[in-house]
Amino acid sequence: MNFSGLGFIGVIAFIVALLFSVMVHEAGHYLTAKHFHMKVTEFFLGFGKRIWSFQRGETEFGIKAIPAGGYCRISGMSVNEEMAEDEKHRAFYIASIPKRLIVLGAGSFLHFVLGFLILVVLLAGVGLTSVTNQIGEVVPCLVTSTVPDAECQPTDKPSAAKLAGLQAGDKIIAIDGKEYANWFDSVTKIRASANKEITLRILRNGQNLEISITPGARIFDGKEIGVLGIINTVANQKQGLITAISNSTKLTKDLLVNSVSSLFALPTKIPALVRQTFGQEERDPQGLVGVVGVARVSAQTASSESLANLEKIATFLLIIASLNIFVGVFNLLPLLPLDGGHMAVAIVDGVRRMKAKRQNQSAPAPVDVERLLPITLAVFAVLAVLSLLLLTADIFNPININQ
Repeated sequence: MNFSGLGFIGVIAFIVALLFSVMVHEAGHYLTAKHFHMKVTEFFLGFGKRIWSFQRGETEFGIKAIPAGGYCRISGMSVNEEMAEDEKHRAFYIASIPKRLIVLGAGSFLHFVLGFLILVVLLAGVGLTSVTNQIGEVVPCLVTSTVPDAECQPTDKPSAAKLAGLQAGDKIIAIDGKEYANWFDSVTKIRASANKEITLRILRNGQNLEISITPGARIFDGKEIGVLGIINTVANQKQGLITAISNSTKLTKDLLVNSVSSLFALPTKIPALVRQTFGQEERDPQGLVGVVGVARVSAQTASSESLANLEKIATFLLIIASLNIFVGVFNLLPLLPLDGGHMAVAIVDGVRRMKAKRQNQSAPAPVDVERLLPITLAVFAVLAVLSLLLLTADIFNPININQ
């Protein structure tokens, strides 16, 4: 990758954020397992050779050589694991089904929490570049030509804003006495008011003024919409904490829904990815992308000359929030070796226990996950092939957002 200094910083920032997300995920497993008095012997970031570690209580914490994830080793994940006689009651498989599900789902849950908190920081602390309610320019006429950037013609009518006397610098505070949370909602009201008189409350030089105005009409996508004839300013806007929390909740929900939809659509996008990797097709920005690809996008964002610093930070935070929520959803897939696969096994154990209880029989032995090793290996092989395909595509035919 040939990146500038800022691009390199973008890659490093992404790696640090990714590793922090891994730590948060594993911390979910660790904290809930310890809460339920399960034995946790290792908590490591990375795999392979041990670089550094320390012992605290019965758990060894540390870093390993390959920064490709992390793990939290809970004793008794398999019924065949040997444990000291006086510690067998702390084995994972001995715990109740609800406790097992909480421990297994805690990693994904904290991904969702982290994504949500990042969005709150984004909206309340960094802000987003958006259209404001301040008029930057009054358009002199309602242009009827469909040619882009067409100038006013003698036959064009003056714009409603010019007729009403609106000026650059005016802030539109309310429409028909109602204040709107953002300019998008104001535009919705204006578009629904073609050829209908409305009253604007504006702030001009520190004074509130009431101005009656009748939006002109223009055809857009086959529908008549109202147009004032103004161009609003664009600025970075931060939200109040309560508003940011509310909007972050909605945005987290949207990202969850989109992540689920993306997972369902994933198989259909693989053929296109193969063509884009080994053929001459241009990479689809809306298609599949791997970790290297996301790191490259972070670098491109950091080195982009068209974005202000706050816009770069906002874009980076949105990428990390989206990634956390997607990874949280992905880990819940009911496939071994993912957390969702272990949750499915726990649910099967629960159903078998309930069935035995109803029939006044002794509880059956927990499902031996080692017997499901062929399924685990098959899923792992599919994920490995997909990861290799994404890696190849991200290196040789990367997504470029700076085109």
